[in-house]
Formats: sequence, structure tokens, C-alpha cells
Amino acid sequence: MSKKISLLSVSQLDKLHTAGAGYDILRYLCLPELLGRESNTLLYFMGRNLARKFDIKSMEDVFILFEKLGWGRLELIKEKRKETIFYLMADAVVHRLEAPIDADFRLEAGFLAEAVQIVEGIECECMEEINYKIHQIEFSVLFTK
Repeated sequence: MSKKISLLSVSQLDKLHTAGAGYDILRYLCLPELLGRESNTLLYFMGRNLARKFDIKSMEDVFILFEKLGWGRLELIKEKRKETIFYLMADAVVHRLEAPIDADFRLEAGFLAEAVQIVEGIECECMEEINYKIHQIEFSVLFTK
């Protein structure tokens, strides 16, 4: 029997928790192998689809979701007319970047693009840039319309 939930609230994530490296193993070793050459594109769209599963009402919800999902602390850095810049920093990001795996942030980029689109009501895309030196991820959300 399947439990059908239309949208998950941020508070419902408190009922789900997994400790350990299982998530990272699945995310960085199994998924890319399963998805093949299209892994980056598919992870981006998986992130967008995942954002649609949550009842996101504000950017504060997005910041909370990033932390609850174990992705790190997302901070709004700069807002322009056609672009918004976010930084992702946290111990979790440092550990991912220092791990002996090829960590990427395409899932998070897709999630952020869709979440901002939900909150702002404007179509957008997201690009990410990894700064290995300071263990920081920069997300540029570009408004396309």
C-alpha cells in the first residue's frame, strides 16, 4: 500500500533522518553510474522535480529545506534584476569536497532553480560554480523571462 502525499511540508522532514554515508554512496557512486553520460542533466531535472514535491511558500522555506536535506547552509548574497546569487557553505560541503568521490551540486542547482521559480513566479535556471579553495558553492539563478 502506497502513501499518497500531494506536497510535503518542511516540518514533515523531521520525521525522516538517515545517518551515515549511505546517501553519499548512492548519490555520488550509484546514481551517476546508473544515469550514465546524461547524469548531470538528469540530476538537475531530478532536483527540479524534487522541489515540486514540497510546499514551498517563501525563500525561508528553501533555506530550511537545504539544511534539512543535509545539503548545507544556503545564503542569499546578491539580488539583481535578472540574477540572484546564493552561496552554499557548511561542514557538509567541506566533507563532500574533500571526500574521495566526485561531488557535484547539480541536484541542488535544479532544486534551487525550481524553488526560486515557485516563490518568485518567474521562469529561471541555475548554474553552480565550485570554489575548492574556500569550500564554497556559488549558485547563480538566472531569470529567463
